Amino acid sequence: MKRQKRDRSSVLFNRGFQAGLIGKSRDECPVNNINDLRSHWMSGWREGREAHWNGQSGVSAININPSLH
Repeated sequence: MKRQKRDRSSVLFNRGFQAGLIGKSRDECPVNNINDLRSHWMSGWREGREAHWNGQSGVSAININPSLH
């Protein structure tokens, strides 16, 4: 059975969100050369940092980004 590939932008957004949620620096972005993909990771990171600052983590963060579960 073939697996359908996920959209790269949504994967990067989710990884950025998770990185921001646990407090990682934005300098740890894995994408350095492609600005369009980097912007997806940075958008997720910003939302994750906002959730981190608001005290949301774990299950409460799923309310913000339901694609994490």
